[in-house]
Amino acid sequence: MTAALVDFDDVIERFDPMLGLEVHVELNTNTKMFCGCPTGFGAEPNTQVCPTCLGLPGSLPVVNRTAVESAIRIGLALNCSIAPWGRFARKNYFYPDQPKNFQTSQYDEPIAVDGHLDVTLDDGSVFRVEIERAHMEEDTGKSLHVGGATGRIHGAEYSLLDYNRAGIPLIEIVTKMIPGTRERAPEVARAYVTALRDLITALGVSDARMDQGSIRADVNLSLSPRDSGILGTRSETKNVNSLRSVERAVRYEMSRHAAVLDAGEEVVQETRHFQEDTASTRSGRIKETSEDYRYFPEPDLVPIAPSAEWVEELRATLPELPWARRARLQADWSLSDEELRDLVNAGALDLIEATVAAGAPAGDARSWWVAYLTQKANAREVALDALPITPAQVARVIELVASGELNNKLARQVVDGVLDGEGTPDEVVSSRGLAVVSDDGPLIAAVDEALAAQPDVAQKIRDGKVQAAGAIVGAVMKATKGQADAKRVRELIVERCS
Repeated sequence: MTAALVDFDDVIERFDPMLGLEVHVELNTNTKMFCGCPTGFGAEPNTQVCPTCLGLPGSLPVVNRTAVESAIRIGLALNCSIAPWGRFARKNYFYPDQPKNFQTSQYDEPIAVDGHLDVTLDDGSVFRVEIERAHMEEDTGKSLHVGGATGRIHGAEYSLLDYNRAGIPLIEIVTKMIPGTRERAPEVARAYVTALRDLITALGVSDARMDQGSIRADVNLSLSPRDSGILGTRSETKNVNSLRSVERAVRYEMSRHAAVLDAGEEVVQETRHFQEDTASTRSGRIKETSEDYRYFPEPDLVPIAPSAEWVEELRATLPELPWARRARLQADWSLSDEELRDLVNAGALDLIEATVAAGAPAGDARSWWVAYLTQKANAREVALDALPITPAQVARVIELVASGELNNKLARQVVDGVLDGEGTPDEVVSSRGLAVVSDDGPLIAAVDEALAAQPDVAQKIRDGKVQAAGAIVGAVMKATKGQADAKRVRELIVERCS
């Protein structure tokens, strides 16, 4: 067995990578693909099942219309052609989590074919990924292996099966081979899955939660000698469930394939499992060919034949797609390419847009989310959108600052209070007594006290050196714990020294 990996730069020097990505998207329909069972995540095991999704004798499937509509909308958004007629097929194989011993899928008659997705890379350049097909199928159940160190079946004492997931609608989106990526292959893979996830989210057909398995990527990779044009043997790393892991899986497999080839061995066509803790892969099973699955047309389902009118109706429901929306926001907010990319990478774009929609100026909304709230998210080691503050609450804080009821220092204290669960911004202002003090009475007293404490500074102001008032303003702000209206304080200082 080949142990050492080849340095990535060395791989690029001598080999060309060939990528292929298969992404499974779990649709957010209320019921399963071929029966009326609910699809809610996290239910008690085996409580969302029926004779149809368990494959019991005598049960018959019925296609979920909403799932078909979602599939067509995904195909249209990916610039695919929608097939006017197609059948489901039985993909025959036995796994314990597949109760029917076959998966109802689409084989040679997918719902959508020949599309593309343009993805933006880290430097702002655009890379086109060609789409081979998008087809409908059903998900499997879930196995839980108990007693082992890794959660895998190897070493487990026993396994549990949950069929709640069996039959949930899936769309599998398959790219054509992706040539020409070279050293950017890991980045292209991550960018593609990111763009696809954003597209799915915009369409509203899935919650697109990779951490819950709503989107899972299979990474196909092979190497060929540099500029040879010869296709190598591919491996398929299954069910990679984070964007970072997609990138790391590609990088690891490139180095592993090169090590195998350098050792004079043959790359095995197999499935592999990604190891999150080591960013490596390990062997799964020998990869079957399509002939091994003995596909045949599903006899219990009628063909899918979407009319041209129906397809056009669905096309009209497509929302503003993510890349068009970003271009619009970039223009509206006067952002450079780099600034826009930073907002996207920080996960701040949606939050800023929602804050603007709640009434805040774009510049203020951007400043709060990118600066102060990003610091808070980093300190808590959570994503920006996981902070316990809403865009509407941020907009309210901005409004309080604009009206003069808060200054920036007090506003940060208000945000801290919201993040600590003390209530809404107004409730935090009230409970902490954080409103700006602008009444002349207490401010005049504080100004007089500060002038008396610094007579030399007071004399400078009286002599016309107004810039010296800054020291007095600072003293008043300190005395009022930052709650004084600084503008009014300065005005009072000048008045008192005139």
